[in-house]
Amino acid sequence: MNHFYSRFRSPVGELTLVARDNDLVGILWEDEDLCRTRLQPSIPADDHPVLIQTANELMEYFAGERTAFDIPISMTGTPFQLSVWESLRAIPYGHTKSYLAIAQSIGNPKAVRAVGGANRRNPISIVVPCHRVIGSSGKLTGFAGGLSAKERLLDLEMAGAAPLRMFSPNL
Repeated sequence: MNHFYSRFRSPVGELTLVARDNDLVGILWEDEDLCRTRLQPSIPADDHPVLIQTANELMEYFAGERTAFDIPISMTGTPFQLSVWESLRAIPYGHTKSYLAIAQSIGNPKAVRAVGGANRRNPISIVVPCHRVIGSSGKLTGFAGGLSAKERLLDLEMAGAAPLRMFSPNL
């Protein structure tokens, strides 16, 4: 299965956008551990329609003009992971939930650590907003893009936050 990719330079670092057929399947961070998502971007394709749409929607998001994404996505994972990722998509822009709240929302309140593991394997960062999940104490916890990026994304989404300055959509 071919994975097409393009690079996107964002205010939180260089991202690799990955598409398969007509769906976005990944937004990977700089120095990504490819074992985390098991995606192997293989064909450069700056002209792929889904990658162009993703770059445009990310630019709007970072400019503070977009609060939800319309990009067609496809996610591959276990039934448990898929349920966690669907729960992440239900967290509203500008809000956070704890790992415990996510576990409760999928009907498995004892699965807090497993929720953390599924959250870590989320292949479509930002669009599937794993950055909106925080510890029960309110502290920021692990994030594939680093805690600094997580904090910047949450700051952008909080009321009154200034948009993040864009660099350039593609390298």
